[in-house]
Amino acid sequence: MPGSNLARLRSFLEAFARLVERQPGEAELLRHGAELLGALVAVDDWLPSPCAQPGADRYQQYLLHADAQHRFSVVSFVWGPGQSTPVHDHTVWGLIGMLRGAEESQSFSLDCDGTPRPVGKPLTLRPGQVEAVSPSIGDIHQVSNRYSDQTSISIHVYGANIGAVRRHVFTEDGDARPFVSGYANTSLPNIWDLSKEAVTP
Repeated sequence: MPGSNLARLRSFLEAFARLVERQPGEAELLRHGAELLGALVAVDDWLPSPCAQPGADRYQQYLLHADAQHRFSVVSFVWGPGQSTPVHDHTVWGLIGMLRGAEESQSFSLDCDGTPRPVGKPLTLRPGQVEAVSPSIGDIHQVSNRYSDQTSISIHVYGANIGAVRRHVFTEDGDARPFVSGYANTSLPNIWDLSKEAVTP
């Protein structure tokens, strides 16, 4: 049942915190982090319903967890039918895992005048699949819900408190407009209340 197995999310956060604590290089972090995220999004029984609600006019970004030292954050992106982002960057490493539906991601590079140009073909991400972004491997893309008639949800892990990071939207005429995304929710899922779970002393 969706939203009922918060232990799965808690285990993921504990494992990801241990990974970050080791201070691996970025390539190793993305490789092992993708394995952890892939396992999380392979089963759809843990995302709380309040963090799975689409918005009428635009996609929603819900904070699920923010590391106290700002080393990483975890968010759910909820796409209403046909919704998409502008062309944007992240400025930090990120992992995107598909939980429900599907999304399409088009990578971009910037010309010398700042104009964004598509790089390669769009990538379709389906449930259980994970992709990475980073300034070192490609950080600029545009993402959209693959479906025009249903909601899609992806789970993102970023190397910072992403809702507070100053990033950029890139326009067709070469402007880089700064933005800070923030979050759609004002409270976090309570993953630490173990009173309703069987706890062994």
